[in-house]
Amino acid sequence: MINRDITSKIMELTNKYSIVSVLGPRQSGKSTLLKDTFQDYKYVTLEDIDERTMANEDPRGFLQKYDTKIIIDEAQYAPEIFSYLQTKTDQDKIDGQYILSGSQNFLLLKSISQSLAGRVGINTLLPLSYSEISKTRSTYSIYDIIYRGSYPRIYDKDINPTEYYEDYLRTYLDRDVNELLHVREIATFNKFLQLCALRVGQILNVSSLSSDCGISIETANSWLSILESSYIIFRLQPYFKQTTKRLIKSPKLYFYDTGLLCYLLNITTAKIVSVSHNYGNLFENFIISELSKKYYNQKRDPKLYFWRDSNGKEVDLIDETNYDVKIYEIKSGMTGKADFSNNVNDVGDLINVSTDDRFVIYGNNNKLSINGVSYFGWQDYLK
Repeated sequence: MINRDITSKIMELTNKYSIVSVLGPRQSGKSTLLKDTFQDYKYVTLEDIDERTMANEDPRGFLQKYDTKIIIDEAQYAPEIFSYLQTKTDQDKIDGQYILSGSQNFLLLKSISQSLAGRVGINTLLPLSYSEISKTRSTYSIYDIIYRGSYPRIYDKDINPTEYYEDYLRTYLDRDVNELLHVREIATFNKFLQLCALRVGQILNVSSLSSDCGISIETANSWLSILESSYIIFRLQPYFKQTTKRLIKSPKLYFYDTGLLCYLLNITTAKIVSVSHNYGNLFENFIISELSKKYYNQKRDPKLYFWRDSNGKEVDLIDETNYDVKIYEIKSGMTGKADFSNNVNDVGDLINVSTDDRFVIYGNNNKLSINGVSYFGWQDYLK
């Protein structure tokens, strides 16, 4: 069992809400975490057809059978139960009465928003963060980490990542995509996912993406939304505040897990990562997704952006999650070059970012200060 950084937040919420939910991608460790943390709770999964049938056909009987201190896994399979959960928890007024989790986040969130809005403490559990992985072993290179990705079973069972992600993708396509979109042409959706991988770290042009895949723009937008709700991809929005500059309006595209990204790019070893022409984008994706995990583990909504103006001036990341705005340039190279700080300082001056909050994260582990900008090696920064 790998200790998860979010555990204390989930436990805290069971003292504040009658219902606590844990969202996140398939196989991110939700069930394992809940069963290990809440050993005094009874665990029931609605993947069990008998339990699912009872929850849908006799929700009152189901909630009488499972009265309090219950983990209901794959709760999205019983949409009928949510309105009954609202009534029961309002009557009982017991903190931590139910814990809900599920892999199909779109359906689970829809049921929560329709029946339980304001009554649920919502948590997001992404795959392992680097700080969590480093608790198990400290000798992984950056190429190993990017190639292996961060799904717990890979580290727990020492599974070959390429084999793991082949099975993971097949499961995701067969179960989640079919049930959410009723996609008959799975091969087309798979191609769409691969085209997204080729665009990682780039400005997202939905028209070009849909054209290359042979689908409509409306379908492409729908599929992107499903990939986002499944915690497969996320879109990094451009930063617009405190400036009159003409800025790019389209988002950038990233994946939550670099292991799945490598599989989609046909990268089958850590050595290939090190020589890939995509390495710079893979490294950038890794750093930004890690910062997202950090905030989700703190039960914070990440407010992350990038900057690019019409003259081509760009910084990779602006973090506005906390009160002080932080600005980052992300470079995969191991040499801390002075010109890495140029755009950081130019944009930092433009939007009034303190010199203490200007950073370069790069591929070495030496801490430097150049032109007033702090340079951090990726490993030290993430730990």
